[in-house]
Amino acid sequence: MLKFTCCNEVRQFSETPQARLLRGITRGYERECLRIDRDGRLAKTPHPKALGSKLTHPWITTDYAEALLEFITPPSSEPAFPLDFLKDVHRFSARQLEGEYLWAGSMPCRIGPDAEIAIADYGSTNAARFKMVYREGLGLRYGRAMQTIAGAHYNWSLPQDFWLSLRDCCGGEPKLQDFIDQRSFGLIRNFLRYGWLVPYLFGASPALCKSFLQGNPSDLTELVPGTLHGAYATSLRMSDLGYQNHAQDKMAINFNSLADYTAGLEAAIRTPDPYYAELGVRDGNHWKQLSNSLLQLEAEFYAPMRPKRVAPNGERPAKALRTMGVQYLEMRLFDLNPFIDIGIAPEQSLFADVLMLMCLFRASPPITSREQSENDENKRRVVTRGRQPGLQLLVHNREQPLRELAHELFDEMAPFAAMLDNAYGGAHYQAAMQALRLRINEPERTPSAQVLEAIKEHGGYFNFAFEMSKTHTQSLQASALSADTMGQFKTSVTQSLNAQQQLDAAPQEPFEDFVAAYYA
Repeated sequence: MLKFTCCNEVRQFSETPQARLLRGITRGYERECLRIDRDGRLAKTPHPKALGSKLTHPWITTDYAEALLEFITPPSSEPAFPLDFLKDVHRFSARQLEGEYLWAGSMPCRIGPDAEIAIADYGSTNAARFKMVYREGLGLRYGRAMQTIAGAHYNWSLPQDFWLSLRDCCGGEPKLQDFIDQRSFGLIRNFLRYGWLVPYLFGASPALCKSFLQGNPSDLTELVPGTLHGAYATSLRMSDLGYQNHAQDKMAINFNSLADYTAGLEAAIRTPDPYYAELGVRDGNHWKQLSNSLLQLEAEFYAPMRPKRVAPNGERPAKALRTMGVQYLEMRLFDLNPFIDIGIAPEQSLFADVLMLMCLFRASPPITSREQSENDENKRRVVTRGRQPGLQLLVHNREQPLRELAHELFDEMAPFAAMLDNAYGGAHYQAAMQALRLRINEPERTPSAQVLEAIKEHGGYFNFAFEMSKTHTQSLQASALSADTMGQFKTSVTQSLNAQQQLDAAPQEPFEDFVAAYYA
């Protein structure tokens, strides 16, 4: 049995009055997806003006590439709101595409060399140029192909009344924010230990187009001509081929405390790296990257989960976290489900809620460097061969069967599914967990297995994902929005374009001074 922080915590919050505090959980999604042309290639058109300004629009922007859309839902304590809003954003955006489609998969469509992948252009202001130079630096450091991968992030926070009650239950730091920070980092550490369940259950990128590798070698095998795959892979997006960065292995950033984490980030954005220094920061007036440090910005640090704080007035994230504490958590392991028009299934948030509550309530000692290596290895095994019969994971340097460990975790999560059902009424959480548990012993039920079967049926990853992209985009375009909702989106577009014009018209200090002020 796994140990929890206090014998009374789970019992107390399983009672109806206390459980109802969980109704204040705030959730939100960020979903990325590529725009593609009629031939299924990366769109070379600029961000559609009908979607507003990607610099100032609150819900519709871009991530790295000009063609990589990002849809953001406002935070809400209404459980159904994030996916309902995300559906509306997709419906609206799909209607603004002229002969283009929303790519359905996490791994990109057929892409050309790096030079053909355009970086997002945010405008002429210093803030816009800062975002563009940062992205140019990412391309310089890691290649632009990696920046065309898409996923979904789940943003999550607990209400203040819950935190007050939890602190009263078992004691803790007298200052509430200090208590929140301490327990939030405990949650993150446990997520690093047990988050491998997410790609096992929801990973949906077991294959990719050969063009993604840009001619580089890999351990993948050819499934059909033009498609490479891992026979038991769950999420190549989260593997060494995808959104990972071994250049960051040398950084001493850990999640053992808020102080340790922010100090590690601060050191990383101020510590020069010889290779990045050799690449150079500027070539005359052209900026190639923001700095030659291990990290240009804190956002460059890739982690399965990150503590977040909305920074006022452009304050650096590490400084905002250090001075104001954790506001919410960002879980970053969800692949896009190519069978679903918005890429996310309803059971994903139900599972994430349960898993994160378990991680919060469970005892969470500091992670040693040995354990961190073990956690990294477990994630690597699951994303590259999670469905392999008899797969073993590491627990305290000992090999144990994945299936046995997964069932144990589901047993430990059961009280929290019941707790959430008690909070909201009904049995949605317990029903979802029961259905997801079947995937442990029946890996053919996982999205990754179903994607591989569909790829075989369609004769390749590109054929399958392109067919899904066309079907979903056309379905979204045919699904009418209410007049009020359409009016809301059109107003948001106009307001974002006006805000961009005001920013562009404002006087700008020298860009060098703007960058220096950010790091000061």
